[in-house]
Amino acid sequence: MQHPDPKKIWHQTVSWLRSVYPHFGLGKCCALFGYSRQSYYKHVEENGFAEQALNELIVQSVRTYRQQMPRIGSRKLYILVKREFGSQQGFPGRDKFLDLLSDQGLLLRIKRRKHYKTTDSNHPFKRYPNLIRDKVFRAPNQEWACDITYVETADGVCYLSLITDLYSRKIVGWALGETLQTVHCQRALEMALETLRYPEDSKGLIHHSDRGCQYCSYSYVDRLKSRGIQISMTESGDPLENAVAERVNGIIKSEWLYGVEIKDYADCYERVSQAIETYNNLRPHMSLDYQTPTEVHDFGAVPVRHWKTYSERKQANQEQTL
Repeated sequence: MQHPDPKKIWHQTVSWLRSVYPHFGLGKCCALFGYSRQSYYKHVEENGFAEQALNELIVQSVRTYRQQMPRIGSRKLYILVKREFGSQQGFPGRDKFLDLLSDQGLLLRIKRRKHYKTTDSNHPFKRYPNLIRDKVFRAPNQEWACDITYVETADGVCYLSLITDLYSRKIVGWALGETLQTVHCQRALEMALETLRYPEDSKGLIHHSDRGCQYCSYSYVDRLKSRGIQISMTESGDPLENAVAERVNGIIKSEWLYGVEIKDYADCYERVSQAIETYNNLRPHMSLDYQTPTEVHDFGAVPVRHWKTYSERKQANQEQTL
């Protein structure tokens, strides 16, 4: 009986190993047979398997991004992977890319969530008018959007306070607490203030939030006024009045925190910290022409405006219901 030449079948075995053990590195698989990654790619290309090799690279890249951003959407994944391999001949279109992810079980499933109330607007503190309605901002640190959301853990609920720069969508301040006390919002505010290059940069900046007791409290309002920051608040329960903050909350929770078992506050803090770091510096943002918030906020990248003002969004919603 004539045995097959090991030199001709090793790459097939490597491909099989990669499909069965996707987290086992390609270089290690090749090393088992005394070959390098370059030898594998060369053999695949010479034998007409270029598309197969490219697909394997794409899947490997997607898995790497999924480790950093577990629930990032497929459209943004496509943008990231295209930046790596888009110049390669045979790079798939978006539909084919989605089919490839589906074959590998890499598409996301939507999970239903519980809801906890985080806004208590039944308080004696002063409320402020909405100053950002229909305004278009042209640079970072002209307006900060703020909100509180909850994160479930096995040990109870934690509350995440976020401050987002409206122009760049960068999270400039955040704090995690086990209660809804104002002190956690104040910690997020102090972090945001520390990102300003000069103290006078805060003068004229608009701080926009809902009418929750934390943002209306004397201590919080006094701190804003001491830095010359203008105070803006939503005037109704319409989430469109604080759409950016609501959207950023949803991104952090849905793409990093849902669907994973979070043990306690310490585990939650670590996950939130990593999520915000990745969101700011790696995740492409559709409203920023698929640039990252840090690229726009810190390095002066200028996005084309894709988002709508409050009136524009409200009108679009009314038209959809007609």
